[in-house]
Amino acid sequence: MGKKGKRDKKGKGAEKTLAKMEKKVSRRAKKEEEDLEALIAEFQSLDAKKTQVIESSCPPPSPRLNCSFCAHPERDELILFGGEYFNGQKTYLYNDLYIYHIRKNSWAKLDIPNPPPRRCAHQAAVVPTAGGQLWIFGGEFASPNGEQFYHYKDLWVLHLATKTWEQIKAPGGPSGRSGHRMVACKRQLIIFGGFHESARDFIYYNDVYAFNLDSFTWSRLAPAGMGPAPRSGCQMTPTPEGNIIIYGGYSKQRIKKDVDKGTLHTDMFLLKAEGAGKEEDRWSWSRLSPSGVKPTPRSGFAVAAAPNNRCLLFGGVHDEEEEESIEGDFFNDIYFYDIGKNRWFPAQLKGPKSERRKRRRGRQAEAEAAGGEELQLPPPQGPQEIVKEVVAEDGTVMTIKQVIPGAAEDKDRSGSEEEEEEEEDGAMGQPVEPCPRSSAMVAVKHGVLYVYGGMFEVGDRQVTLSDLHSIDLHRMEQWKVLLEMDPKTQEWLEESESDEEEDDDVEGAEGGEEEEEESSEEESEDEEGEQQHPAVQPGEAQAQYLARTEQYWLGLARSHMGPEAKDKKVLKVAHAMAKTFYEDAI
Repeated sequence: MGKKGKRDKKGKGAEKTLAKMEKKVSRRAKKEEEDLEALIAEFQSLDAKKTQVIESSCPPPSPRLNCSFCAHPERDELILFGGEYFNGQKTYLYNDLYIYHIRKNSWAKLDIPNPPPRRCAHQAAVVPTAGGQLWIFGGEFASPNGEQFYHYKDLWVLHLATKTWEQIKAPGGPSGRSGHRMVACKRQLIIFGGFHESARDFIYYNDVYAFNLDSFTWSRLAPAGMGPAPRSGCQMTPTPEGNIIIYGGYSKQRIKKDVDKGTLHTDMFLLKAEGAGKEEDRWSWSRLSPSGVKPTPRSGFAVAAAPNNRCLLFGGVHDEEEEESIEGDFFNDIYFYDIGKNRWFPAQLKGPKSERRKRRRGRQAEAEAAGGEELQLPPPQGPQEIVKEVVAEDGTVMTIKQVIPGAAEDKDRSGSEEEEEEEEDGAMGQPVEPCPRSSAMVAVKHGVLYVYGGMFEVGDRQVTLSDLHSIDLHRMEQWKVLLEMDPKTQEWLEESESDEEEDDDVEGAEGGEEEEEESSEEESEDEEGEQQHPAVQPGEAQAQYLARTEQYWLGLARSHMGPEAKDKKVLKVAHAMAKTFYEDAI
């Protein structure tokens, strides 16, 4: 009784502190948001000029982060909306709508009158009602310099059958936020967590709201029990029974003036609906303690529902703080969570069937050659790290680390020979695509996982991706590359260049895709005029090629990096450029 009373008192104290912080952040953010409202209104006046629905084939979307990526509930299509792009100087916000046609492997842009304002870090959920609906809540708008933020608290629905946007105005909803999570569950939209940030303050949430898709009304839930701490970017998964699973996430706290401390959450909770079917549902929190091999701590991971009553986690980043910098380890692994068994396990690629047959035949031949003696299989391999370097157009070396999990011991296996072979094949397979990243967008359709974009960092430089990959979650054989990423098309402007060209705010936030196309054409013309790279001779080894052409690559690296670059770095870039060219040539 005493312990329960202390927990209740502690919970009420936390609620009071949160309420005070929310008022403080709200006051300081009000002035910033008023400044941005005028800019948002200007963009909306441009959108108001759209009077008809236009769907047109187009190139893939420009690189972006924090957009929404959902599977159409009835068609073989994926829907991408909004997002942001930062090129080192400016932040660009989008509210364009793209459709990816799965069977054609092609993109189309869909212009619809009166869309939601430009935003990123919002949430989207699809429901099959009336030919399909895409629901969108919240998100943020940032000034072009990335120093002011406007957090939305609006709710929109895209009627997919009629191709019309509609804003739903209902009182009692969540406060403005981004980084929250939203899922469709039993004719409700459930929203959890997120954060609100101004230039000087921030606040993280752990509140829960439900929007009824029949009555179009909001309600704030008050679950019993101790729930998760405030956070954003967590995993939120509905179960077939109408419950909600929360895993991980990120939050930060101010420990002293101008010093913030981030926290990677690795805990797991179940939000259970105890009064389902009654007029007022009763909810309760309980902590989950899953078995198996759990994901390593990370933020920026992507999540999706998977076949066989599972959900999945893809990629992410683990930041390691050093004295003067933060180094991030990026991931491209997949972890499955079995909802029924309350168990995590890492995914293992099996490789194509033809290769598996060859390996099986090889093992059989070895066993026969051993004269019937028992063949000792090597122990399961631990995680393998593959490192490859890609050189951007400006000479920057992008080091891409890929960690491939080793085969983990699984006590739940039946022990059959076929399953053992599949597990071994999974350990031998080396998936090399997609590259490690955080903040990727994922969607699942017909049991196939699609991964679009994301980002990784090289020093102070942010590389925003726009590639597209897929993998069959039933077979787990190999990744398919649907759209490649060309690192040479990456635009990154150093801060020192910021005064060279000044565009107005509207152009900055709108996108500037035409400028990117023109610059890429100029670059291609410059490349045509450059000296041809030394050819690789037939049968020449990589070391021989490097020794023969090192001076050429040193000169090329020096021309890209400038005379002030250190010799050690120039040598590293030169070797990386030569290695990349050699591998492409062979």
